[in-house]
Amino acid sequence: MDNFISKIAELLNSFDDLIWGPPLLVLLIGIGLLLTVSLRFVQVKRLPLALRYIVSLPPYRGAAKSKGEISSFAALCTALGATIGTGNIVGVATAVSLGGPGALFWMFVAAFLGMATKYAECLLAVKFRETKGNGYYVGGPMYYIKNGIGPKHATFAKILAVAFAVFGIMAGCLGIGTYTQLNAIVDAASQFQIPKVNCAILLTVILALIILGGLRSVSAASQKLVPLMGIFYVVSALCVLWTYAEQIPAAIRMIFEYAFTPASAIGGFTGATVLMAIQKGIARGVFSNEAGLGSAPIVAASARTNHPVEQGLVNMTGTFIDTIIICMMTGLTLIITGAWCSETSGAAMTTLAFTTALGPTPGACAVNLSLMLFAFTTILGWSSYAEKCAVYLFGLNCKIYFRIVFILFVASYILIVMYVDMNNISDRTAINSVWVVSDIANGLMAFPNLIALFMLRKVVVSETVDYFRNFLPKAKRQ
Repeated sequence: MDNFISKIAELLNSFDDLIWGPPLLVLLIGIGLLLTVSLRFVQVKRLPLALRYIVSLPPYRGAAKSKGEISSFAALCTALGATIGTGNIVGVATAVSLGGPGALFWMFVAAFLGMATKYAECLLAVKFRETKGNGYYVGGPMYYIKNGIGPKHATFAKILAVAFAVFGIMAGCLGIGTYTQLNAIVDAASQFQIPKVNCAILLTVILALIILGGLRSVSAASQKLVPLMGIFYVVSALCVLWTYAEQIPAAIRMIFEYAFTPASAIGGFTGATVLMAIQKGIARGVFSNEAGLGSAPIVAASARTNHPVEQGLVNMTGTFIDTIIICMMTGLTLIITGAWCSETSGAAMTTLAFTTALGPTPGACAVNLSLMLFAFTTILGWSSYAEKCAVYLFGLNCKIYFRIVFILFVASYILIVMYVDMNNISDRTAINSVWVVSDIANGLMAFPNLIALFMLRKVVVSETVDYFRNFLPKAKRQ
């Protein structure tokens, strides 16, 4: 059995390397660069406005203009809840351990260009969304493919939209939305002496109560948890940075130096080429902020907003918060404490950085509590993403059945934990394979979404020009 699992894992890893190879990375960066130039650096010029919109959208006369299922802030929190996850702790450490400090520079580049990508896809999500039933809004890549590309290329659009929806369900139910996050929570909880099976059962019950309530229930939970977990982690990381403040200038120089020159082996770090720094930095950055994957637009389409541009701006800040703030802070803690050249990797490396600065107990608690909160909100966000994909494929009546199916996937993790405990299995190859399946599904989601963004780029530019030239000035006069 172990031999069979190992062979499956090997095949999955090979396919993952193929999916996340240079073509996809070039496509992600290329689309981000194209949109950045076409939109005249919207992520720089309009970032202050976007940050203001998080707190409050501009006032308009006539409430009828504002349409949607949840508030703009709730949509951002739900998307951030799904985006800010284990990638901010585990993914950053993985990028640095394999690509060296220079990987952080390329992660920043991916996030900077990704802000324009996130803006474009969330704008399109609102513009081409549909209303089904009693105020139930649906949108995202499958709908802007259907309604934006479909009128001129019906067959091609249908194939792209269905492919995205299938891969979205696959990622939500089999990968990033369930097992990987549950595994992170259970492992982190075990550090507090909480039995794994008990933790898995409790998680299933809590998640079932929230998920059965639908998007409004999920967004309500996200609005409470996301700001809390973000502030908690940022404050903890700032404490580490404060402790080693004198090392920050040298760390920043190291990031820029190794972004363009090979990093030599030191301690547990085996060295990295510039190509490795570029590949690992971009891949882990995209995995963390999900810009270009098409996930955030699914929930952005449900936001109450007056114009597609407004929600594009609001969701653009998600990439800024996720990667340029949180991931960069994690990366700096790894470098200034020297944890990056240790023999640890993943969450253990980040834990080492925090414990070095804050002490064993406070440091471990900060990382593990953050991991638990990050992973929990990721499950909530991806349950909504996968549900909307299912509604696109099977219709509105499937949503309650899909929620039950999703909860069953969550519950099945209890059986996995029991099997691992009863058989005293220390090798977590099966769980690692699920991470790879999640990676593959996310990569496959990106292809149809990026094709749609390229084909609809003129719509994005047109809507942006219309908003800042016509719509916003009129709103200010009201």
